[in-house]
Amino acid sequence: MLRIINVVGARPNFMKIAPVIDEMRRRSGRIEPLLVHTGQHYDESMSDSFFEDLEIPRPDINLEIGSGSHSEQTARVMIALERVLLQHAADWVVVVGDVNSTMAAAIVAAKMNVRIAHVEAGLRSGDRTMPEEINRVVTDALADLLLTPSRDAIENLLREGVAPHKISFVGNVMIDTLYRNLDKARRSRVLERLNLQPNQYCAMTLHRPSNVDDAKTLAGIIDALEAIGQRLPIVFPVHPRTRERLAQFNLSDRIGRMKSLLMIEPLGYLDFLQLYSNSRLVLTDSGGIQEETTVLGIPCLTLRPNTERPITVLEGTNRLVGNAPEVITREALPALDRPAGAARVPELWDGHAAARIVDAIEEASR
Repeated sequence: MLRIINVVGARPNFMKIAPVIDEMRRRSGRIEPLLVHTGQHYDESMSDSFFEDLEIPRPDINLEIGSGSHSEQTARVMIALERVLLQHAADWVVVVGDVNSTMAAAIVAAKMNVRIAHVEAGLRSGDRTMPEEINRVVTDALADLLLTPSRDAIENLLREGVAPHKISFVGNVMIDTLYRNLDKARRSRVLERLNLQPNQYCAMTLHRPSNVDDAKTLAGIIDALEAIGQRLPIVFPVHPRTRERLAQFNLSDRIGRMKSLLMIEPLGYLDFLQLYSNSRLVLTDSGGIQEETTVLGIPCLTLRPNTERPITVLEGTNRLVGNAPEVITREALPALDRPAGAARVPELWDGHAAARIVDAIEEASR
């Protein structure tokens, strides 16, 4: 019997680990999974409905680490998780994504000689000013099994000297969750609540420090939104960090006067999936949305100079535009004129990545 401790630190991690836990439970005769939530991010949207609507397993253990600096969070996770591993002997620790909890869990497991499997291994932006990039590099250096979502991730790992036998190409597990929930999302009434018609608006997310923590940069993005809004309304679920910066930089009144911009509170997964999957164009600085819009064939402009998911640019609908207002506007307006193309789904983004992940763990355990 394989004892596997699965570690998550934030809501997106739950979205990725849920299909994996389901698959492990289908093999209950061979695998005993334990789900540990570090509590790195407190998220009000992780209510009872979050787990029930999306059929996501509730954590067996919640460490309730809470917020803090990157070093503080990492240290707290390491101390708390060491106690968990001492109490629950494990054959594997599975980590997902690139949050601080991912790296912290990998460090603890490595020091305690517990094998590490990293889901979403090999993703690289090439930008080490991003804390997530540090987390990715460290986690992959320590992992015993590197589970990659795309072939470019394999190339990154080989270039960094990872032994080929440690790498397994399994596909994108986030797409498993997307496919599982598309029908549920279509039952959402969010478009009716917001008085929106499909394909007649843009959807936007914005939260990264590089975009919202500088007054001039954030004001420039608003300039671009004003230009785009002359063509189509923009629906903007506002991240708490972004709302704070708008107030801090005295931009709240300006953005509030924009008739073409609908600012709303953050949405749950199903409502947000329904919102952006019916939009004409998505503007974002998030990571996962680049992948999901690619699979759904929705034009996406990523307000970053780089991406750890280049396959969404090479094979998908994503374009990197940075945060200069003139570039955002120049790319957005033609995108609104072009008819939506057919989705080009990357290799193994087929909804069956979780089964391949668990297969790879079992194979590596023999």
